[in-house]
Amino acid sequence: MRKPWAAGMLLAAVLLGGCGDPASAPGEPPPSPRASVPGGPPPSPRAPATAHQRAAASPGTQPARAPAVLYLGDSLATESQEVLGRELRRDLRAAYTGAPYSGTTLCDYLEGTGERSLVPAADKAAALVRSLRPDVVVLQFWGNAWGYTPCMDGITHDAAPERYFARYEADARRLTEQITAAGGARRPRIVWVLQGPDPITPDRVRRVNALYGKRAAASGDLVADAGRTVSPDSARHTWTQYLPCTAYERAHPAYCTQPDRGRTALHRDDDPLHFCLAPTTSTPRPCPVRSPGILRIAREITRVIAERVG
Repeated sequence: MRKPWAAGMLLAAVLLGGCGDPASAPGEPPPSPRASVPGGPPPSPRAPATAHQRAAASPGTQPARAPAVLYLGDSLATESQEVLGRELRRDLRAAYTGAPYSGTTLCDYLEGTGERSLVPAADKAAALVRSLRPDVVVLQFWGNAWGYTPCMDGITHDAAPERYFARYEADARRLTEQITAAGGARRPRIVWVLQGPDPITPDRVRRVNALYGKRAAASGDLVADAGRTVSPDSARHTWTQYLPCTAYERAHPAYCTQPDRGRTALHRDDDPLHFCLAPTTSTPRPCPVRSPGILRIAREITRVIAERVG
């Protein structure tokens, strides 16, 4: 390994501040990202089915009507929002709105958190459900573990793991309840995005993913195991910087970063958590470069919506 593991993990904890943009200070949320995201790069040809990248939704698996999709989340969603919007519009003709905020966790999207939240009132999950009437709400949260956002009341995984998981489970339930109440007779389906491996505390993401699965089962919602697409086949919760290129990535060199070795990069050398292969900036932004990890995640979310939401 090119860098000592301990030094790399310390850098991740210091820079990423709970999976937020490294230069975004706590208590200083970025400008509202709420928008119907325009098209990103020109649509790429559909990917063949492989172990890590399934084919795009076929006409036979498309919903009966084009769904309206709302995408909420933290910096992983911020970097992925344009790619996911492109995939949903191309494959499902979806009406799409992305409103992620870097550095956030579930409690930031709860109504009633006031100034302790990094998300303004107009962009809370329930507020957006009432105004946009989506068919699907996609929630992608790493699981803020370092107390970056004030609404976590200083509860961190490192200092109090059981309090952290209990609080996270309670917030997942409250967020589901608020979305349900806001939807009324047209309650949207929630898609909980399962996360990829945590390079610092591997069991943390395993338990967060289990909470998402439990919450989805209890409320009749869905999970999209996008984290599987950025994990080794034989080790779902083992972090890796590289994975073998899929057939699609080999056919499209921009997505197979090391074709001579048959592998592609999921993360930059200096950022073990995010999937954008461009450097982070002081202003959170959608990823400006083609990044294999982001595309894999977006296509899995799209597949689940295509097959399970009708």
